[in-house]
Amino acid sequence: MITEFLILGILAVLIYQFYRLGTKNENFFVERGLKFKKPVFLIGNYLPIFMRKTSLFEYARDINKDFPNEKIIGHFDFRRPVAVLLDPELAKQVSVKDFENFANHAEIFSEAFDPDFGNSLIALKDQKWKDMRSTLSPAFTGSKMRLMCDFIVETCEQMVDFLKLESEIKGPQTFDAKELLSRVTLDVIGTCAFGVKVNSFKDTNNAFFVTAKKLVNFRSAILQFKFLFLMMCPKVMEFLNIKLFDTTSKKFLKDIVLNAMKVREEKKIIRPDMVHLLMEAKKGTLARTNVEKDSAGFATVEESPIESTTSPKTNWTDTELIAQCFVFFVAGYEGVSNAANFMLYEVMVNPDIQEKLYEEISGFHNNLEGKSLNYEYMKKLKYVDMFTAEFLRKFTQPFLDRVCTRDCTLKYDGDKEYTFKKGDLLWIPTGYYHHNPEFFPDPEKTNPERFSDENKHLIKPFTYAPFGLGPRNCIASRFALMELKTILYYVVLNFHLEPTKETQIPLKFAKGFIGPVTEKKVYIKFRPREDK
Repeated sequence: MITEFLILGILAVLIYQFYRLGTKNENFFVERGLKFKKPVFLIGNYLPIFMRKTSLFEYARDINKDFPNEKIIGHFDFRRPVAVLLDPELAKQVSVKDFENFANHAEIFSEAFDPDFGNSLIALKDQKWKDMRSTLSPAFTGSKMRLMCDFIVETCEQMVDFLKLESEIKGPQTFDAKELLSRVTLDVIGTCAFGVKVNSFKDTNNAFFVTAKKLVNFRSAILQFKFLFLMMCPKVMEFLNIKLFDTTSKKFLKDIVLNAMKVREEKKIIRPDMVHLLMEAKKGTLARTNVEKDSAGFATVEESPIESTTSPKTNWTDTELIAQCFVFFVAGYEGVSNAANFMLYEVMVNPDIQEKLYEEISGFHNNLEGKSLNYEYMKKLKYVDMFTAEFLRKFTQPFLDRVCTRDCTLKYDGDKEYTFKKGDLLWIPTGYYHHNPEFFPDPEKTNPERFSDENKHLIKPFTYAPFGLGPRNCIASRFALMELKTILYYVVLNFHLEPTKETQIPLKFAKGFIGPVTEKKVYIKFRPREDK
């Protein structure tokens, strides 16, 4: 009997502790004076997403619907309370003016749990982040992009050759755009980041392509479950030593970089790619020769003062440097291919825009007189830049996150205040900004003219942030824009994009915590221009 009571007592204590764990922050915003929706036990405000009624992208886009007149609202990210800044002036304050108080991202991967991603630029904190950002910054300047542009052009030409050959043999073909674009972005990352030249159009079974698909297949139910588990119970996942990404695949990529470094060091090989830049960073020889004022287009982020005022560290380990290749791989392969998928969809469903793009691109191409597209030429394509800025507005990350590093009070709405304590989390809801008719009239309409020379001054500062805000913006925005525009250039120059009966129009988003991702595959018929 005593044993039974003891077991029941222990069970009761465990249930109580579990209940406390799931409800301990319920009064967080009551005490802070913010309006919020009552959270559901353990899952916070995500019940509609759990019920597969919406996507994280759409949820973030509409996050203000219950409190349309508020400047700051409370949100529960599972068990974590998050202050959501609905006013772009507050976004400016935390991302620029008070940056030192909000310098870090929320921790996803600790360095101890996953050194490959825990040492990446996006995960690093405080001074170590500043040191790495300053070290890597010269690798992503315009001068370095000029050197890498040829690799991207070569890959896009391989794509064009493949599509034309398919059309010659079978007639104009329909492709899953995301799968096709994944081959492009993988080959680009292979040649630009890992020093590996592959042609995934000729050989989809090459080891690099197979490894990539295994490592970052975000439609995989297993990977999605791991992500969800990581978001809900990061400490439990770390305690159980459950790895998010396949360790064999990560080792494969790590060995590629280490072997490339070794061979190049021994044979004095120089190739203008990420491996070479990391080798320079390790030696402390990766530095700017001058201050560059360079833009890859409207969406390009500005250089942070931190990058030019912090002296680069020179004693980085191989693990710390290779970690940058991993995050570059995930963002450059999956991130860019997903963005390009939306890009080609927008071209396909907007015939007037497709025609304007073709007029500009074909006219420009004829003036090149056989010369290849390069980084400098690309900056002259104004309508291409306007369209790129617009599709990135429509399909962007749902939010930017920051963690308060020391107590800080924000003033807003005249006499109102909100105090962040060290460790508090906040969101800058970029999806909400980008789809707010107050900032972008008729936001669901694709209108590149928003970003014309005549209109772009009308865009309110800090409401447009496809590559982030402030010093923690995306360091590789120039590279991503260069790749997206090169893909757009070669596709529109050579093919007319057409929907098929399989194409979902209008496009819908996949329900759940991934996003923005299309609900169904985007099927596009690539008709060679000479066939029209």
